[in-house]
Amino acid sequence: MKKLFISLLATASLTAAIAQESPKEEDFFKILKVTAPEGTLLEVGGLTTLPDGSVGVATRRGDVWIIENPTSRKPFFRKFASGLHEILGLTYKDGALFCAQRGELTKLIDSDKNGKADIFETVYAWPLSGHYHEYSFGPKIAPDGKFFVTGNVAFGDEEWWRGESRVPWRGWTMKISEDGTMQPWATGMRSPCGLGIYEGELFYSDNQGEWMGSGGIFHVKNGAFTGHPAGLRWTGMANSPVKLTNEQFVAKIDERRRRDENGRAIKPENVVNETPTLLYNLKDMFPNVDVQTPAVWLPHGILGISNSEILQIPDGAFGPFSGQLLVGDQGMSKISRVFMEKVNGEYQGGAIEFRNGFRSGVLRMAFAKDGSLFVGETNRGWGSAGEANDGLQRVAWNGAMPFEMRTVKAMPDGFEIEFTKPVDRKTAEDLASYRVESFLYKYHAVYGSPTINKEALPLKGVKVSADGLKARLIVGDLKKYYIHQLTLDGVRGVEGSYSLVHPIAYYTLNNIPTGEKLAMSEVSTKNSAATPATPAPATAAPATGKKAAPAKTTTGAKPKLVGGQAVTMAKAPTYDEVKGLLTRHTCSACHQANKRQVGPAFADVAKRKYTNDQIVELIYNPKPQHWPEYATEMPPMPQVPKPDALKIAAWINSLAAASGSESTGAPKP
Repeated sequence: MKKLFISLLATASLTAAIAQESPKEEDFFKILKVTAPEGTLLEVGGLTTLPDGSVGVATRRGDVWIIENPTSRKPFFRKFASGLHEILGLTYKDGALFCAQRGELTKLIDSDKNGKADIFETVYAWPLSGHYHEYSFGPKIAPDGKFFVTGNVAFGDEEWWRGESRVPWRGWTMKISEDGTMQPWATGMRSPCGLGIYEGELFYSDNQGEWMGSGGIFHVKNGAFTGHPAGLRWTGMANSPVKLTNEQFVAKIDERRRRDENGRAIKPENVVNETPTLLYNLKDMFPNVDVQTPAVWLPHGILGISNSEILQIPDGAFGPFSGQLLVGDQGMSKISRVFMEKVNGEYQGGAIEFRNGFRSGVLRMAFAKDGSLFVGETNRGWGSAGEANDGLQRVAWNGAMPFEMRTVKAMPDGFEIEFTKPVDRKTAEDLASYRVESFLYKYHAVYGSPTINKEALPLKGVKVSADGLKARLIVGDLKKYYIHQLTLDGVRGVEGSYSLVHPIAYYTLNNIPTGEKLAMSEVSTKNSAATPATPAPATAAPATGKKAAPAKTTTGAKPKLVGGQAVTMAKAPTYDEVKGLLTRHTCSACHQANKRQVGPAFADVAKRKYTNDQIVELIYNPKPQHWPEYATEMPPMPQVPKPDALKIAAWINSLAAASGSESTGAPKP
């Protein structure tokens, strides 16, 4: 009986411990499989929902499918069209489908109503040079019924790293009427894969690259310049709304065009300890130009590496997040959530993770009639954290309320955070529960940028609303145009004392609002982290002149102190133990265990015989010159916690000894 009681007590304790584990994103937003016909390869380039609830799916291979009863267990796939060229966008208007092929905006019509397109009408064709990178994205329907389309830049021949606009309107947004009239709209785009309409305005997402330190969401106003200079080549044309010329640009901005003693072009590299140009500096350099900085930065390697579709959540869908934006990411196979506000007439706002774990790279999204989200995916040639080359999945909210930051808003003296559920007042009124840091990226001809000017900002007080749904932070040293990282890892909810599903938000502060500031008498200044150090424990060595024996570890390995915590690496972790870390920190977007992808295979890294600590240092400060055969440089990843980095490093080094064996390595590709 006594043994039974002890067993029941242990079971109850374990159950209680499990119950206290904070829920995760998958506990609220399920990823569901969409069953496609056998042999159907859905490398999705376009998605749109039709008035009858069917879903149109376009593929990079040039097919268009109509899915009837798309949310049922057995949806019906009907091929609507085929033979088109690399479709990277699809929309519906007035009984017809419109898609962006590589070289034109095309209207697809089923005139005889037999379920297949029989008329393929060119609405507008744009020039092409034939370069592989001249992708064309869209269309999105403007409030006036016209179409927005964007065009990728090409790359140089000798300067293969430098974006070029070889023919008109590469690196531009075009606005196209159904009668075939084209109006150049804005330039400065590098790889403008994602378009979206919000509050009747056009926004686009760009990818990290040269002149683009990180991805972000830009408000695309008519005549705007968003940063990449390639498209400036065409601003002298009569119909250009942008008046900044390439000559004016290079007179003030160093393009880093250098040649060696043999006359060969030198690839620009990041310059350490320089005073860099920042994108917002262009506003002062070119006061007569509408220089548009990101409304919301999406930090590279955290909220994406190849940002894609921008989609507003419709009313009634996804609970507390209706009206906000979702932004896909092809490289990281994930979706982020964005909330925006207007301050001094300019858009700004925050971004936060939403859902990870898709089978391939997230390129396109469309909401179904039932409020679930179709996610179209592709991987071929681009690489992604998801290991499949194609995919069509669906995200459904189960109706349960997650404990999340619903929004973050700028205040004259800091930020106001609104929660989806009430916070525990004890933790929310403790400044130790919060951290705020600011940082930014360089504006230079180098591919990407490290985070720079990173600074921890002082927290002076916090005021929690009576209902526990808001916390207003007083933050010192706010920086205009900078990203402000708000980390709330100490805040707990009233229910279950749960932590936030996603405790970090990234707010882009383009303007600091005016208005009333909080008085210090209104706020809590408690900071439990600032209490005096506790005295030594009673087990300390007695005053005999002898040193106390060090504590023994059960593994026999010498523990390593990381952030004040002992981390033991007696045995290399298995692939299953690091798989989640590789996905979370986007390692899988560029690397696989045993084969080359965007970057070298982990097994090839292991052959270099780095120590674990050296691999950790390379995660934080990569050395691309050590891998000259790879065109895409690895960005610095300072956001990876050191315990995670050490665990990944230990697994990588195990691949050398195991030769990729299934005991410690990933499943063989």
